[in-house]
Amino acid sequence: MENVSSAGAQNNVEKIAALISELSVVEVCDLVKHLEEQYGVSAQAAVAAAPVAAGGAGAAEEVAKDPDTVMLTKVDNKIAAIKAVRAITGLGLKEAKELVEKAPVVVKDGLSKEDVESFAKQLQEAGCEVETK
Repeated sequence: MENVSSAGAQNNVEKIAALISELSVVEVCDLVKHLEEQYGVSAQAAVAAAPVAAGGAGAAEEVAKDPDTVMLTKVDNKIAAIKAVRAITGLGLKEAKELVEKAPVVVKDGLSKEDVESFAKQLQEAGCEVETK
């Protein structure tokens, strides 16, 4: 009987994964935020734990050293902002546009200090107001 429920759970996971694959990146981010709030958990903890599984404790320490966030707070030049967001995130045009239109919004998090400075500079050069945490 254990195999049946195990197979059923796997089938549910596959169904959910298929549904998630149809979402845009922005929609997935919204889903993650919703789940974090609903269940009082953090996806950031899972991201920080991933290097431990992949590369040992040293990799996790490297990730945990300087987690930081770049937040887009105001956009003066929408086209330049979209280009900068695409360069930083690798998003497609539609997803980057949706992200820029949601300002204030987190563009990227879990970054090193150097990446935060670089990404913030790119956004500021594109005419955006940026907040880093």
